[in-house]
Amino acid sequence: MLIKRKSIEQVESSRRPARKPKFAPVTLSEQDGVRYLHFGTEWVQGAMRIRKPDWPELEYAQQMMAWMLFNETPQAIAQLGLGTATLTKFCYRQFPEASVTAVELNESVIAICNSMFKLPPEDERLRVLEMDALDFVEDPANHEAYHVLQCDLYDATARGPVLDTPEFYQACAACLTQDGIMTVNLFGDHPSFAKNLKAMKFAFGHVICLPEVHDGNVVALCFKTRPTLDKDTLAARAAQIVAQTKLPAKSWVKGLFATD
Repeated sequence: MLIKRKSIEQVESSRRPARKPKFAPVTLSEQDGVRYLHFGTEWVQGAMRIRKPDWPELEYAQQMMAWMLFNETPQAIAQLGLGTATLTKFCYRQFPEASVTAVELNESVIAICNSMFKLPPEDERLRVLEMDALDFVEDPANHEAYHVLQCDLYDATARGPVLDTPEFYQACAACLTQDGIMTVNLFGDHPSFAKNLKAMKFAFGHVICLPEVHDGNVVALCFKTRPTLDKDTLAARAAQIVAQTKLPAKSWVKGLFATD
């Protein structure tokens, strides 16, 4: 997300009202074997390498998996904002013992993930819910139910997360188990970054930001309980992740200690 390239369809984005959105059109582009999702603008909302549909193509999406350094065997994972289903697909394939829930308000995004981005059909482990992420995290039925939350909530304007209040992040924290972790995609070069960071630090016990990638993406790791950051232990875990998945986990460890 937050990378510019021309969309195939030349249409103008729609403004999104605060709580009852009028969605911009979902559009696609392709280049060099990669398919991109847009909301009617040049801003990229996700990407998929057509020959490797389950691989997180964009670096920020790879960083969204940095919670793997701290939890090897999550049992319940939730994704807020489906995008191209990148994280949903990767978690579904990589953690066969885990339930994976994706929450997406725009039915057109869900439809295009099914038709153009190879989202697997729902089964006993995979759910795709058409609903507002705020309603999901505020539902008491979801409290203390997840080991991992991944939050990537942008609209067509791509100016910052559409949910960014302390109350929202408090509700996210409530959905996590005591040792749960949330990763959030932020835009480091926009005023929304400071607002979100302050709100996350209010709601969580510890927050670390990885170094910026792409055109301003910054991934934040939010811990309910402050973690033990032992460099040797994390380096060993990173080596395991690289061997198992080819994700660039060693760079995550460097980033944790560069920004902590």
